Amino acid sequence: MSSGLDLSETSGTAPSKTAIIYLRVSTADQATRGGREEGFSIPAQREANTRKATSLNAIIVEEFVDAGESGTSAAKRPELQRMLAYVREHRVDYCIVHKLDRLARSRADDVSIHFALKQAGVTLVSTSENIGETPSGMLMHGIMSSIAEFYSRNLANEVTKGLVQKASVGGTVSRAPLGYRNIHVADELGRVNRTVEIDTERAHLITWAFYRYSEGDPTLRTLLDELTARGLTTRPTPKYPARPLLTTTLHKILRNSYYKGEVKYRGVSYPGLHEPLVDPETWQRVQDLLSSHNVAGTHQRTNNHYLRGSVYCGTCGSKLMVTTASNRWGTKYLYFVCSGRTRKLTDCQRQAMSYEKIAELIEEEYRTIALSPELRDDIEELVLQDFDELQAGSADDRKLLEAQRVELTTQRNKLLEAHYAGAIPLDLLKSEQNRIASQLMKISDQLSGLDANFERARSVLADTLDLSRDCFTAYLQADDSTRRLFNQAFFARIYVDEDDETREQTIRVDYNEPFDSLLSRLIPTELYDRLNRNNTTLASIVTDSPTVVSEGQGSQTSTLVGAKGLEPLTCWL
Repeated sequence: MSSGLDLSETSGTAPSKTAIIYLRVSTADQATRGGREEGFSIPAQREANTRKATSLNAIIVEEFVDAGESGTSAAKRPELQRMLAYVREHRVDYCIVHKLDRLARSRADDVSIHFALKQAGVTLVSTSENIGETPSGMLMHGIMSSIAEFYSRNLANEVTKGLVQKASVGGTVSRAPLGYRNIHVADELGRVNRTVEIDTERAHLITWAFYRYSEGDPTLRTLLDELTARGLTTRPTPKYPARPLLTTTLHKILRNSYYKGEVKYRGVSYPGLHEPLVDPETWQRVQDLLSSHNVAGTHQRTNNHYLRGSVYCGTCGSKLMVTTASNRWGTKYLYFVCSGRTRKLTDCQRQAMSYEKIAELIEEEYRTIALSPELRDDIEELVLQDFDELQAGSADDRKLLEAQRVELTTQRNKLLEAHYAGAIPLDLLKSEQNRIASQLMKISDQLSGLDANFERARSVLADTLDLSRDCFTAYLQADDSTRRLFNQAFFARIYVDEDDETREQTIRVDYNEPFDSLLSRLIPTELYDRLNRNNTTLASIVTDSPTVVSEGQGSQTSTLVGAKGLEPLTCWL
């Protein structure tokens, strides 16, 4: 900005030279200190530079101010770049700075800036240092530039050491994330400490977001809509007002381990001193859900069809994609199309297939997944026996797990001590921390399992086994998100085949383990046929059919295997 200063009154004679001045402070706090628009340093630099221009009998024709810009990189300072462009287009005699380190804190930047000024015929002048074009002045210039670079690098190292030390004791080394506020607290000796406190306006909404998302049904988009409706916004700043969050911001919040009580600095995690907004178990459950959005090759969408990602073309094996078509009255219909054909990855010629038709075929597939009353009771008896054994042995297991947790915690503390002493590099510290954190999480999960309410587990087991006697009915009554979980649990892939002549569609499935092994010996081929023919459930067929073990035959028999199968049931069953 042009200063418009006329120095003829102060010098007594009309100025015969022109000058520009460059002013800079490193931080935004310096630029606004004391509630002033330019703080204190910039006006002081301007006053010193103006006196220097007067002594040189020069008039200041332009002023360039980088407020809150670091001197370590010339390319990132907009006003400096504007100044260099200005001297290329205008005649200027002097470029006046308060000190050389205002212009550059890097020897390389200093050389390039000085060269650009010299090429434009501009003499660099410092109000605080005796530099010039003489040999001694050039020597002084080089020495002062090197000192500025040393100061900058040494300061950066000292700041990093201080931040590492602060993080190691659990302090927050950066701007507090949403839900917290940075504050300054004075101790009894009057020393000011920078710390964080709970933002009462937003913290409860952040906590609610974690627990709401951990329920498994909302997408990031729907969760964001709910949070916005509840009033969650960003923190207002002097430059920007408060505004609703973006989806990417919400995703970063849910991924931030700070909310479970951790501080991360330079890739290393430390136990934080701040109050967590969510417990570690819920935080981990949210991470698992965020990572599981790619299960079956799907991403969360607002219109998320529950069969998406589970159904494949029976001809070429490519995934089937959901598409929408509308008739002339605007009615929309869902179809499956082969991704191999659509993307020209295969030579498949399969036409579009009705989404509803395939959904009905999958519903019918669930008629074949059921437990007979006898098998249901046998499974319950065996699992309850395991419950009793687990409950009896849980005390010894707990002691062992607690000892392992203490040992891992001790290892982590020794790692940090060795890192502070310079005995191990940062990359090794990170990898070891990740290993220990993973093992501690597993131990925590196992301890939580030991703490489980066995009576509640018995009740859940009974309800689940009752439900499994007729998976078809349970599937029909489930909502779309639960149906997706049904399909992902039972089926590795669902293939849709089509008769070339009649175009009649059928499905075949690849079961996930353990259902693949279990169902192959529980449901013979003949029963599959009877199910499809009679439109009934497996439970009703088993009730009316004799239970016979056919000696020397495998899964493709015409009789149902006995309730305990060909081999003893395993503990998971």
